[in-house]
Amino acid sequence: MKYRIAIAATLAMTAMSGYGHAADPRYPDWPCVQAKVPEISLAAVWAGPPLDDVAGKWKDNPNVSTLVARLAARRTPLEEAQKAITEYLHSAADKTASGKLLFAGLFESLNAQRSQVMNGLERVTRKQREAADKIRADTLALQALQGETPPNQTKVDELGNQLVWQTRIFEDRRNVIKFVCEVPTAIDQRLFALGRTIQQEIE
Repeated sequence: MKYRIAIAATLAMTAMSGYGHAADPRYPDWPCVQAKVPEISLAAVWAGPPLDDVAGKWKDNPNVSTLVARLAARRTPLEEAQKAITEYLHSAADKTASGKLLFAGLFESLNAQRSQVMNGLERVTRKQREAADKIRADTLALQALQGETPPNQTKVDELGNQLVWQTRIFEDRRNVIKFVCEVPTAIDQRLFALGRTIQQEIE
């Protein structure tokens, strides 16, 4: 048991690293190595005709809104999404107008999806900071209990077990954060690739 408690205390102190200092002071809760870019820039993903005249109108077209939902879903393989775009635009009466509507929908939908992911990451980071504070406090409490003469072994074991679980949850959550940090970049890349497909079809 003492060995497990020692492991918990060591992990607890290791877990604290990186939860007091944000890489960018403008975004204190941003946990990723990747720089936080709050929104995708239209110019970075679209070189086609201006979209000013179609902003928001894609929602009024049932075919476009249905297709946008399918294309924006990350579970839809990129190649399948690109094929669906090609098929849709080949059958469109006005390729340019349809392509603009389609990309406007994708741009809005994927930006919103990206924002949800980023907001979620920051919420989890705040939880991690609270968890880190609790682990630190419990580690100090455990050390104090172990230093008593004689130590209350029941309390030591109880708090030791609690620390083991707290630290395990903390580490699991940290691993999830690392994985989710890749999602905003994946969304950027997906939007760029789908935009290129649309542009190629309407050129």
